[in-house]
Amino acid sequence: MNFDGVEKIAAAILYEGYILYPYRPTAIKNRQRWNFGTLYPRAYAEAQRPPEPFGLIAECLVVAEASASVDLKISFLQLIPQRQTALADLRELADPSLAWEEAVERTSEHHNLLLSDLIASPLMLTLRLDVVDVPTGRLSDEGLGLRGILKIGGEILQNGACKLHLELENTSTLVSGDEAKRDEALPRSFVSAHVLFGVDNGEFVSLLDPAEVHKESAAGCHNIGVFPVLAGEEPDRTMMLCSPIILYDHPKIAPESAGDFFDGTEMDEMLTLRVLTLTDAEKQEMRNGDPRARKLLERTESLTAESMLKTHGVIRGMREI
Repeated sequence: MNFDGVEKIAAAILYEGYILYPYRPTAIKNRQRWNFGTLYPRAYAEAQRPPEPFGLIAECLVVAEASASVDLKISFLQLIPQRQTALADLRELADPSLAWEEAVERTSEHHNLLLSDLIASPLMLTLRLDVVDVPTGRLSDEGLGLRGILKIGGEILQNGACKLHLELENTSTLVSGDEAKRDEALPRSFVSAHVLFGVDNGEFVSLLDPAEVHKESAAGCHNIGVFPVLAGEEPDRTMMLCSPIILYDHPKIAPESAGDFFDGTEMDEMLTLRVLTLTDAEKQEMRNGDPRARKLLERTESLTAESMLKTHGVIRGMREI
């Protein structure tokens, strides 16, 4: 299954909340990182009060032929502490030893899982973690400590649909065990974890707007930490995105958006204008900070008047109220 058709929306989810306006690592809102869908190592997660998540559960419905096969792709960020002299020299940084946590994209893909095999016996898989993107060209040995297990199975329901059940758990170990602090646990965490399902010789069922015959089964799907929605171009139903953020079926990135601002709750126009009004010193900190913040600044400063006008708003259609 080729997941390229949902690459943009998956990337937007992956980096939602990664770094927020004013896009400076020293800004208070960016000093303690937060992202949707963070799965901590189990020892750390269970020791917190209240407990933090260390795994997710995704269930969805598929109507398929006997020869159907399933592909799945697990994606998340790993945050690697990076000491940056340029940051340590800034006056606003109270603690010069503070390291900025730079993201490395990681994926684990599993292909051609026969649906009949998943129904007969659930599979227990070890995550095969691949590095997708290292923006600075550096990768420390922090990545060697990431471990995860994946369980996937299927169940035939009375209406003929198959309920897919997936569990993902972060089994990474920590030197300090359940006494570990967040700074130790975060580089071993699955940040913005989400799942992409694909099916050959079959179709997924919308859990938001199922047909009458599937309504009861859809209501019975149990999801923890993710919200499965149909993905790709309508009316395609061969992909399902299990997102840590609530979405609608077939979500899309607005074509007027020139790039990611890492905050889907804000308007591109407003954030563009805010970035352009930053002081020279603030812009310099963006350049010296995270590579993605630097690209955001360069993209924003190079916008033409025509591109700016496109962000002002557009009516895509009208409906009666």
